[in-house]
Amino acid sequence: MSQADSELPDCWIEISTADTFKQVSTNTKNVKTKECQLIGKFPVIDQGQMDAAGFVDDISKVINVIKPLVIFGDHTRVIKWVDKDFVPGADGTKVLEAASFIEPRYFYYQLKAIELPDKGYSRHFRYLNETSFRVAPLAEQQQIAAKLDELLTQVDTLKTRLDTIPKILKRFRQSVLAAATSGKLTEDWRAKRASPMQAHGESGKVVGNSAPIGCVVDSALLTGWRDVRLADISDVQGGVTKDAKKQLPEDEELPYLRVANVQRGYLDLSEIKTIRVPAGRLPALLLEPGDVLFNEGGDIDKLGRGWVWEGQIERCTFQNHVFRARLYDKMNQSKYISWWGNFRGLSYFLRGGKQTTNLASINKSMLSNLPISLPPPEEQTEIVRRVEQLFTYADQIEQRVKDAQARVNHLTQSILAKAFRGELTAGWR
Repeated sequence: MSQADSELPDCWIEISTADTFKQVSTNTKNVKTKECQLIGKFPVIDQGQMDAAGFVDDISKVINVIKPLVIFGDHTRVIKWVDKDFVPGADGTKVLEAASFIEPRYFYYQLKAIELPDKGYSRHFRYLNETSFRVAPLAEQQQIAAKLDELLTQVDTLKTRLDTIPKILKRFRQSVLAAATSGKLTEDWRAKRASPMQAHGESGKVVGNSAPIGCVVDSALLTGWRDVRLADISDVQGGVTKDAKKQLPEDEELPYLRVANVQRGYLDLSEIKTIRVPAGRLPALLLEPGDVLFNEGGDIDKLGRGWVWEGQIERCTFQNHVFRARLYDKMNQSKYISWWGNFRGLSYFLRGGKQTTNLASINKSMLSNLPISLPPPEEQTEIVRRVEQLFTYADQIEQRVKDAQARVNHLTQSILAKAFRGELTAGWR
């Protein structure tokens, strides 16, 4: 909040923020996050974004709240309202008590309105003390606090509703992939193209094709679909390793994809590093448009995730923790294979991958045996068209939600600014 650009309403005064509170001592009471429990008698409130960092049972650490207090995050600039007994978090947790001439809720809201420089993880308390604070008559402070409670509760309700939409869209995308890889998405498409014999009950399945263990779609019920393994339809290749001892003058320095670049359903190319590639292996290690990429693993979220290389970088390779599958038949759709791996393949990777605590990995052999229910190329093309159309629709909604969230965040600051210019209580005055 910039205080210098508007006149004060009648009976208001402007003073130093440092004169509006006293700091509550937390000596011997601070508790570090690592000392917190998941459950306990007393919440530990620190400078983090969460309401509480955890709980402790030690009553000697408790600050008894008689008059509501405000916590200021020295490193984070987070402002928290505290009206119940609590235990203060560790370094950076400043506990402030509003002066007697200031309504605590008014004090809390005006601190949230003050604009402080972002100094990263440096300390910000001194910057807070150097700002100015607008003091309205006590009765008007109470009116402002009540009005802000009402308006910002409405804003928070709107935020909460907006925050649920990305989760809904994630479930929508998952349901789209479920339909795409089970044949339901193109059920009507197949029906229109069915021969008279198929229309009267013949399945039209491909004969002599045994289903690989682990397939979750009954391809026998889908006209033209067949059960294959990834190695049946593509060449699976691991990437390049760093080996300084074996580098030769003819080796080439190339950009390469790491695990961080290969996300689930997209590629993050914001940071690309380079690696020396042995000249003799160059043909096998250069990526080509249409290559399907899979991650070896790491944490569970990385396991088998991937997307399609579309030639975004000229002469690019990939590291040994990333696999690429190059389709033999270019009529098959790389995106369909990738969606299958990301959606249907995850349970297969989790069942068969090497796992330790919170970590998992797959090897080339396991990836090669990934079971896939493969539609005919023409149907794959239609699946890709429909999925992309639906995903584009979801992306558009998601962007609108982000724009709305930005406007709502701006709305909060706008309401606070009006409050401390006296605009919300002009009629009351």
